[in-house]
Amino acid sequence: MAPFHSGELAVQRRMGQAEIADRVGRGIRADIPDVAAAFLAEQPMIVIAAADAAGRLWASELVGPAGFVHAVDADTIAVDARPAEGDPLREALTRPARVGMIALQPQRRRRMRVNGSATAVGTGLRISTDQVYANCPKYISRRQVESYRPDVVPPPPRHATELDAGQQAAIRAADAFFVATADADGNADASHRGGNPGFLQVLSPTRLRWPDYRGNSMFMTLGNLTVHPRCGILVPDWTTGGTLQLTGTAELRWEHETFAVGAQCSIDFTITEIIERSGAGPLHWGPPEFSPVNP
Repeated sequence: MAPFHSGELAVQRRMGQAEIADRVGRGIRADIPDVAAAFLAEQPMIVIAAADAAGRLWASELVGPAGFVHAVDADTIAVDARPAEGDPLREALTRPARVGMIALQPQRRRRMRVNGSATAVGTGLRISTDQVYANCPKYISRRQVESYRPDVVPPPPRHATELDAGQQAAIRAADAFFVATADADGNADASHRGGNPGFLQVLSPTRLRWPDYRGNSMFMTLGNLTVHPRCGILVPDWTTGGTLQLTGTAELRWEHETFAVGAQCSIDFTITEIIERSGAGPLHWGPPEFSPVNP
């Protein structure tokens, strides 16, 4: 699988970062190095990106005890969990699917991304890897796990098409969220976005905006949106374990008046569906220590 598709290459050139992307992209590999396997085995949480039966993109959180995500061999990852009842990807992942996966370790500001294909096996998933790579620690808020209670059953989700006042407040308070995108061929990707509270803006009950800060110069998320505007985001409630999942379409904005401080461009996101799971979840995190590089 080639490191970059046409959309990624176009954004790299527009940003004047093609040479950097070429160099950084050499670190993308199809197999799972030992250090990546060790990292995965420590994580209590991952986020999966995929499309549902209608082609809408979603990002879903999966949690479990350390080891619930682990490398089976050099190009296969086992995930001993599936999305909860009512999650938009629960049914989608009972069939073979193109997926993106990100494992984030807030305690040490580390993250690892995987793109590949998923197959349901028993009560979990097997992911055959196409791309495996690490990202820099920029914009990750440091936080610690406070508790993991596997006996906690997530509450039923609530559906809507517009953000209510409470959901808007949660978005404005967020210091992190996850993005699901895909290329023109349906190859999915999951990525993380972080910043100080307020960096994810509410423009209206159906429209959000966030800045794109400088990162690894590969522009996988922006490249996907260039060729395929469907998008999903997941805003976690780190304290309670609740989640806010949104799906819709995204548009890259190059007008400087839309840029936040430190941004290379802006992304406007139009919401078509909202799924909120409020209240207690099994995994709880402590308060954030914001990244020192946040604009």
